[in-house]
Amino acid sequence: MFKDVKKIHFIGIGGIGVSALARMMILLNKTITGSDIIENIINQRIKKMGGKIFIGHKKTNLSKNIDMIIYSPAIKKNNPELVYAKKLNIPTYSYPHALGLISKNNYTIAVSGTHGKTSTTAMLAEAMISAKKDPTVIIGGFLRKQKDNFIQGKKGILLVEACEYKKSFLNLFPNILVITNIDNDHLDYYKNIKNIQKSFAELISRVPKNGFIICNKKEENTQQALKFSKIKGKIIDYSKIKNFKLNVPGKHNIENAKAALSVLELIDIKKEEGKKLLGKYAGTWRRFEYKGKTKKGILIYDDYAHHPSEIKAMLQAAREKFRKKKIIVVFQPHLYSRTKLLLNDFSKSFNQADEIIVTDIYAAREKDTGLIHAIDLVKRIKRYNSFCQYSPDFKGIVKYLKENTKKDDVVITIGAGDIYKIGEKLI
Repeated sequence: MFKDVKKIHFIGIGGIGVSALARMMILLNKTITGSDIIENIINQRIKKMGGKIFIGHKKTNLSKNIDMIIYSPAIKKNNPELVYAKKLNIPTYSYPHALGLISKNNYTIAVSGTHGKTSTTAMLAEAMISAKKDPTVIIGGFLRKQKDNFIQGKKGILLVEACEYKKSFLNLFPNILVITNIDNDHLDYYKNIKNIQKSFAELISRVPKNGFIICNKKEENTQQALKFSKIKGKIIDYSKIKNFKLNVPGKHNIENAKAALSVLELIDIKKEEGKKLLGKYAGTWRRFEYKGKTKKGILIYDDYAHHPSEIKAMLQAAREKFRKKKIIVVFQPHLYSRTKLLLNDFSKSFNQADEIIVTDIYAAREKDTGLIHAIDLVKRIKRYNSFCQYSPDFKGIVKYLKENTKKDDVVITIGAGDIYKIGEKLI
C-alpha cells in the first residue's frame, strides 16, 4: 500500500501512536507533513527528522499533491483537514487501519489488555533488542533505554501495543497475541464488560492456526472472551510460570513479565536467557517513573495510571518499595465518563496512600456534561481515607507540597493528562 505513496499528511501527528507511524514513513523516504493542536516533544522530534509540522487544524495545511492522509482516532469527523481531504479525493486512513496494513505484511506480536500492555511491550522490546531479534517496535510510551516510542527493525517482526479503544486492535493481524488481562474500561464506548469480552474474542479469532494466544486462563474476563471466540491458534497460559524476579516492584509487573517470557520462548529465546533479559528491565516512561529528588529531599514519581485497577496495583507496588515512608498522591482523573462510571472503584483505590490530593478532571476528548466533578470523587474517597482534599490549581498544589512535606517523603503524580508537570515544578 505504501510502496507508490510519496507524500503523507498526518492529522494529530503529536499522538504517541501516530507519531511512530510518521517516523516510520520518514525512514522509508516518504515526505511527511502533519498537524496538531500543540507543540510537544514528539512532533519536535519529527521536525528534526525532516517532517513539516503545522500547529492548529486548517485546510490550508494540505497541499494538493498529498497522496495519503493518516489521522488519529481522536480526530473528529468534522475536522477541517479531514473534510477537505475527502473533498480533494485524497485516500484517508485512520491510524489503526494504517497500522493494520503494516501488520499484514509483518510477523506481528500484538500485546493487548486493559492494563499492563505498555509495560509488557517495553519488556519485550528491550529483551528482543538485546537478543538481536531486531524488531520494529510501536509502543504507547517511551522505552527508557532508547528514549523512544518507535524502533525501526530489519527482520520483518512487528512488536506492537494493541489498543482496545473503539476496537482499534481488530485492524491487526497477530501471529502471537498477548492478553495481559481484561477489565472494565472505555465504558463510554463499550457500555458493559460483556461487550469488552466480545471485542477481545474477535481479536482472539484473528489469530491463525499456526499462531499463539498468550493469556491467563484463570482470569475470569479472559475465560469469557475465550468462550465467545472461534479459537484457531494455540493457547499458552502464562499464569503457570513460577519463580520470577524483577528489578521493578509490583506483582502486576511479575505477571507482565510472565506473559513476555512466554513470547520470548516462542521466538527461540531459551527460558533462562529470557528470564535474565527480563530481569534487567528498568521500567518505562510514566510507569512508576522516578523523576528525581527535590532540594528538600522529597522523592518524586510519576505514573500514567488512570483506571482503578492500575492505581491500586501501582500504589501496592509503591508501598512494597516504601514501607515506612509517607506517600502523598496527586491524582488527576481522566475523562468525565470514566470518573462517573467507575466512581466507586476509584474511591477504594488509594488505601495505600497516606494523603491524596485530587485535581480537576482532565477532559481530553470529552465535554463537561455537569454530571460529575472532582469534588464528588473526593467525597467518595473520604469514606475510606479521610486525608483527601480537592485542589484545582497546580500552582497551589506545588506550594502546598513544598510547605507540607519533609525529607524522604514520596510524592506520586498519577493520571493520563498533564499532571506530571507538578513533579517537574517541584524538582
